[in-house]
Amino acid sequence: MNNSFLEELRKRRGEMRGSIDAMELALSAPAAADLARWAERVQASLTGLSSDLSQHIEITEGPAGMYQEVLSSEPRLAGAVHRLKGEHDDIREQLDALIARTGAVHNLEDATVIRDLGTDLLRSLVHHRQRGADLVFEAYEFDVGGGET
Repeated sequence: MNNSFLEELRKRRGEMRGSIDAMELALSAPAAADLARWAERVQASLTGLSSDLSQHIEITEGPAGMYQEVLSSEPRLAGAVHRLKGEHDDIREQLDALIARTGAVHNLEDATVIRDLGTDLLRSLVHHRQRGADLVFEAYEFDVGGGET
């Protein structure tokens, strides 16, 4: 895999980290102060995250994506690639459900449920990022970094 692709992967990883941070900040803001504003902020952070996730899936699963390259050069990593692809489906499902739910916030109980689901999504994303970094390192001995841009 060429260095420019790996650098692009690092850049996208940083963008995803920024979206994760924005989501965490939005979820942790005081919902009671202005519930409608809180829900809008969470919705906006989820929309940004959704876009970054779509780009991530394209760069990894696309026809010329990283996973295809990994499988060509390191077939022993097929299990890890398969797991990461499955995580994409799970994360997309979690994210889409959370976006739909955030569109119907009526009270603080709704906000609490959204925070809990959001925390679960954040956990899934962090674990996925860790496993993805491990895959890249194992295949290329290249550290994609912790999210710096």
